[in-house]
Amino acid sequence: MINKEKFLLKSYELGIIKFGEFTLKSGILSPFYVDLRPLASSPVLLKELSQLLLGMIKDCRHELICGVPYAALPMATAMSLDSNIPLIIKRKESKNYGTKKMLEGIFAQGQYCILVEDVITSGKSLLETIEEVEKEGLKVKDIVVVLDRQQGGKELLENKGYQVHTLFSIEDVIDILYNHEFLNQSQVIKIKDFIKEKPKVQVSIPRLTYEQKLEMQKHPVSKKLIEIALSKKTNLIASLDISKAQEILNLADKIGEYLVAIKLHTDIISDFSENFIHELKKISAAKNFLLFEDRKFADIGNTQQMQFSGGIYKISEWADLITSHVIAGEASLEVFGESTGVVTIAEMSSKGTLTDENYKTKAVEISNKITNVIGCVAQSKLPASLLLFTPGVNLTESGDEKGQQFNTPEKVFSEYHTDFIIVGRGIYGALDPQKSAKKYQEEGWKAYLKSI
Repeated sequence: MINKEKFLLKSYELGIIKFGEFTLKSGILSPFYVDLRPLASSPVLLKELSQLLLGMIKDCRHELICGVPYAALPMATAMSLDSNIPLIIKRKESKNYGTKKMLEGIFAQGQYCILVEDVITSGKSLLETIEEVEKEGLKVKDIVVVLDRQQGGKELLENKGYQVHTLFSIEDVIDILYNHEFLNQSQVIKIKDFIKEKPKVQVSIPRLTYEQKLEMQKHPVSKKLIEIALSKKTNLIASLDISKAQEILNLADKIGEYLVAIKLHTDIISDFSENFIHELKKISAAKNFLLFEDRKFADIGNTQQMQFSGGIYKISEWADLITSHVIAGEASLEVFGESTGVVTIAEMSSKGTLTDENYKTKAVEISNKITNVIGCVAQSKLPASLLLFTPGVNLTESGDEKGQQFNTPEKVFSEYHTDFIIVGRGIYGALDPQKSAKKYQEEGWKAYLKSI
């Protein structure tokens, strides 16, 4: 059995903790600085650390180990070698070449993954890693940390439902070093006073309210969306992927009062007609919701213009909003004119999607430049200037056999700062679609209020 105290004292000799005055990345002036990377240069101590960390998680369910980049990677690797638990690697940023994946390794959806972190301060890097890992369909319940700086990160994660197992707190470290005369009493008092004051690191910018977002809007469609949300107390968009026109009309009439918009894929409607659009527009006016064609345009500008204005669907004549990829560049978005609100595809909710972090960054950059773009479809935060539309929302987190991955309303509003949730089968596939739509409207609004 490895003695924790002896391990710490041997590690201290490597210079993993320094005392004085240090400005942290957050801007906080700290009386101590922790850097556990030197442990990677000591195979003996790294192996001891691995055994100590594995001892803390022996009763936790785990099928994979993942180290938070970069300092925890050698620790996670040592744990994998000692335990024969497979290792996966989370990149800090995606490559601009090759597979462009953020998560490397062999894994299966639904597996439980233990996260390994060297030092926890605000918990921000852990939250980012959790988001990336869970986006791949893995489950994170337990996190093992070498040192807790006691600055709110552990509490933040535990409040979100994660179990954080820490080998040492900074107070543990200070007491051990003081007992072995590496610190004097005045140093201990200064450090413990610093800990007691609990200097906070702001993890993220607070989300804006709908009222604040409304003040930022310049496009008439984005203004109308938010005005409907506020007047009806709903942020719900129903995706009616139904092939019969009359079924869509019947359902729109039943659930329209709970929605800000109905999203269609008109090219799957087998009996599409101008009369169908005429009747749907009458219902949308009576129930006060917008019409959203999820065409996902993805061609050169000239072709997109013809698809938008011509053909049997004549989307430009009735759609308040449309979706478009950015794959063809900025000019391809300008063909939609200024009266229709364009929602670009920055990320998708299907497993194995190629819309990685690099693609999302480029998509958001383009979206911010084009005046008719009002927001993006995404599974993570956007700049406040863009509205965030999040698909794949369900009251229970699960998935389907076709790769769709679901998120709960509470998760997307609190973590992603979503503005509008898109729900499909959770409504039209329910035994009572009207009751289900009302439930999603209530839960979506409740999640929004809780997030502000």
